[in-house]
Amino acid sequence: MTAQRSPDPWLRRYAKLVCCSTFFLIFVGSLVTSTGSGLSVPDWPLSYGMLFPPMVGGIFYEHGHRMVAASVGFLTLMMAAWLAFAEQRRWLRNLGFLALAAVIAQGLLGGIAVLFLLPTPVSVSHAVLAQTFLLLTIVVAYGLSRERSRREQHSVDASLALQRVSVVALAIIFVQLILGALMRHTGSGLAIPDFPLTGGHLVPAFDEPTLARINAMRFDIGLRPVTIGQVVIHFAHRLGALFVLLAVAALTTVALRSARTQRRITMTVLALDLLVVLQVTLGALTVWSRKAPYVTSLHVLTGALVLGTCMLLVLRSHPVRLTGRPRGAARSPVPPAVTVSGAYQVPG
Repeated sequence: MTAQRSPDPWLRRYAKLVCCSTFFLIFVGSLVTSTGSGLSVPDWPLSYGMLFPPMVGGIFYEHGHRMVAASVGFLTLMMAAWLAFAEQRRWLRNLGFLALAAVIAQGLLGGIAVLFLLPTPVSVSHAVLAQTFLLLTIVVAYGLSRERSRREQHSVDASLALQRVSVVALAIIFVQLILGALMRHTGSGLAIPDFPLTGGHLVPAFDEPTLARINAMRFDIGLRPVTIGQVVIHFAHRLGALFVLLAVAALTTVALRSARTQRRITMTVLALDLLVVLQVTLGALTVWSRKAPYVTSLHVLTGALVLGTCMLLVLRSHPVRLTGRPRGAARSPVPPAVTVSGAYQVPG
């Protein structure tokens, strides 16, 4: 197979910039919800009929989010075009276009959410698509990395157990982020106002007496009553956090026990452990601080960092194979069929 040319170093750096800017976009977007600024600008795509309205109050967060989103969209457009002209691997070019489609859809969902007064399904889809777009940018950046280029030449695969557990952990983390988005956009962030207990109990009964006790606790701290559904959503998110802890603990155990685990994988697993501990701490602080906007937004950002780090671990632990041939390379000639003693022989 013809050797592939190393990726453009500037394209590699640019892809990392797009990835990092996506983390910033997620943080800025979470500030919109955390500060209750989602409808501070009631029109779209303009803001009060202007490109740059006065940046006061909630407009600062909402219009600021739009500006950052537009910047990330433009960066993604340039990345997709750059990949289309400079990248040899078709799968990477296709991922660039997929990322562009995702960021366009993300912008449209944001606009629809505003125009239809923040319907929950649209708002949750907007949040989930943001995390999906993040994963796409990570895969593109890793595909262009020098690490992956080296692994194409000297690939040492991690253990099969680590490969499987990393995928399971990634799926659990992604589901947990969906639950987090559902909790945020249904107003369930403080549906259970105490932590680590839930309404004074380890596991709530989800009945009317439990709801009355929780609403009494909320009344004491000046919060409005909630429904059983909101309590269930909040508790599901807490239960999801427990599953994430178990999955990451299993991942750490497998990685440290495997003799085939390389240093970069071990460091990625340890970084994931630290981020999960930080995430749980921020989750507790979010409840104890009564959803202080910056604490809550840091909780969302750290969730994205946990997801991204686990995605990087999946990429580092799975085998790298050369896929396809470079663009413009000629096909290998097919040897003609050979006839021996009148019998047709398949080229071998």
